[in-house]
Order: sequence, then C-alpha cells, then structure tokens
Amino acid sequence: MKDNRRGFIKKSTGLAAAVTLGGLTTACTKSALKSKITGKAPKPYLKDAGIKFAFLNGPTSPKVPFAKQLAVNYAVSGVEWIKGMNPWDPEVIKATKATWDKLGIKWYVVEGPPSLGTKTKLGLDGRDEEISNFITFIKNLKKYGDVDIICYNWMPVISWARTNKERPGRGGALMLEFDYEVMKPAPMTEYGEVSKEHLWTTLEYFVKAVMPEAEKIGMRMSMHPDDPQVDVIQGISRIMNTVASHDRLLAMYPKPCNGITMCQANYMGMPDLVNIPVQVRKWGRDVINFVHFRNVKDLSGVRPSTHFTETFHDEGDIDMYEAMKAYIEIGFDGPMRPDHVPVMATEIEAGMRGGYTTLGNLYAIGYMRGLAEAVARELNRS
Repeated sequence: MKDNRRGFIKKSTGLAAAVTLGGLTTACTKSALKSKITGKAPKPYLKDAGIKFAFLNGPTSPKVPFAKQLAVNYAVSGVEWIKGMNPWDPEVIKATKATWDKLGIKWYVVEGPPSLGTKTKLGLDGRDEEISNFITFIKNLKKYGDVDIICYNWMPVISWARTNKERPGRGGALMLEFDYEVMKPAPMTEYGEVSKEHLWTTLEYFVKAVMPEAEKIGMRMSMHPDDPQVDVIQGISRIMNTVASHDRLLAMYPKPCNGITMCQANYMGMPDLVNIPVQVRKWGRDVINFVHFRNVKDLSGVRPSTHFTETFHDEGDIDMYEAMKAYIEIGFDGPMRPDHVPVMATEIEAGMRGGYTTLGNLYAIGYMRGLAEAVARELNRS
C-alpha cells in the first residue's frame, strides 16, 4: 500500500513538473514569437525612467539623509540667507550651490524665487527695480548656481491657501483641506479688489521684460497654477486657474523659456481640463519643465473645485499610473517631486502640520519610483 502511494506521489510530481515546464515553454515561445513579429527587443531599463526625482527641502532638512539613502539626487530649494547680502548676489548663490555639492545632491530648481513679489504682481511703485533684481538673480543663478528652472506663480499677497490642516484621513493621517465657503467671509486685504484684467496686465509686463533675458541664458521659467484654483480670495482675483489661461500665457512668448510647472492636483480642479494624461500629452516636453506629482479628492462636485482634500498618492481622483505613463511617453526627463503629503504617525504626536513632512515624502517617492519603473518596462516591451 505504501509502495503504491509512493509511486502515485512520484507520478503526480512528475506530471505537475511537466505541466509547469510546459506552461513556461509555451509562454517563452509566445514571447519569442512576439519579439520576432514586432522586431523589437525590450530596451534596457533606465533608472527612474530618466526622471529626476527630487524633494523640496533645504540643506538642513531632515529629508536630506533620506534623500541620499534613497538616491533622490536632486533638490528643489531657495537660496541661503547670508546677513548683509541680497539673495541675487553671486556670493549667496555660490554658497548655496557649494552646500548642496558637499551633500552630493544636485541643486536643480528654485521654487518661490526672491525679488518677485507684490510690487511686480500688483504693478506697484518699485516694480521695475524688483524686476531688474529678478533678472540679475536669474543670470547669476544660471552662471554661479548651474540651475536651469525657476518655478514661480502669479498669486499676489495670498499664496497657496488651505482652510484646514488637520482633516483626518486614512488611518488617522492628517490631510490638507480647502473649503471655499469657509474662506469666503475673510476680509479683503489692504489692496482692496484686484481685477483679473489688472493681473493680466502686470503679468504681460513681467513676461515682456523677463522672458527675452531668460531665453538668452537658457533659463526655463515655469509658471505654477493658482492654488486653490478659485476666482477670487479676499478681494484678489486669480488668473492662473484654467487651462486656457495657461495657454494664453504660453502664447505671450512661445519659446522654451516660457513653460509650466505641472502641479497636477491644481489642474485637476480646473473647469476646462479633460484629464491629466490628456493635458500632459497636449503640452508635451517643450512646455512642461517641472512636475509636482500629487493627488487630490474633490468634495464639491463642481468645477472649478471649491472643496477638496489632498490625499495619499494612491487614493485620490487622479489616475496616477496613467499620469506617469503620459510623462514617460512625452519623454519627460526633468525634475519631479512629491507635493503636499499627509502628516503621519509619530509626526502627528510631535505636533507637525502642513504638507511637507518627512514620512509622507518617503512613501510618495517610493510610490512614484515604482510607477515609473512599471510604466517604463511596459512601454519598453510594447
């Protein structure tokens, strides 16, 4: 009886092995046939699909040691503060570059540049001096800092705004939330009502003065959309809150120096967006210089979105796989960073708030790298 049982097991094992090997052989044969039919061999995988993953941080940020360990080799930052010096002075820019070089991280993008403030955006006295200092800044940044991209915005007085920094999310993580109904009662600023027409006038003035200088040195100016993308906050209008408005900006100076920061979650809430992948392919690599890869959940049911919460990268309204696929298909090889991440356990207990804490960034960059590798390998095989 035992011998019969032993023989049965032996035969069954052999049969299973044959079936498994047969399946593998068939799969390999089909794969080989496919290669012969298409005439294409899978291309070697390029690390991160060629995208320059970055963190927004300063040299002393707690994210820096993690960046080095995770091979996040690019930094988005401002310039160092040195007493008695202007941020556009060569010595300041040289010092900032030297600090990043010592850390082994490439300083690649300046976000929120100095000397581009209220005077320029509202067309107040002193704007010509401010613009002159800005032009000096971009020239010195290119010459002494080896930085190619400046992310700027046209949100005077009030920059990005949220009405709640402690909205409970998945597992108790704290999310950023915006509710226009909560913001509406806020009083007007000291500048009173500022019309869209006025902001378009000041933006065009800036573009005419700065873009020719940026073109000469190869600096890529990258407009960030309004955040949130509502029409007015505290009396101040918003103009970078539709896709059409960005096309209008691009038409003012249709050269590579005049481009876009693709902050996906902001575009997602715009009234004239089809979807993120469609827009990425429409604008392409010549327009999109820099990407803020984040996700968002609309809570308003209308567009433009008037009530939303930011989410973990894997749970919002944006199809992040298809978005990453679009970037890779257009050949995007510029900087891409996580943006506005949730505050997670241990950081909550430490009293941290806002969208730039460390743990959420670590989760996000791993998710982004996984998407990039999956998409790139899929495209290489097709």
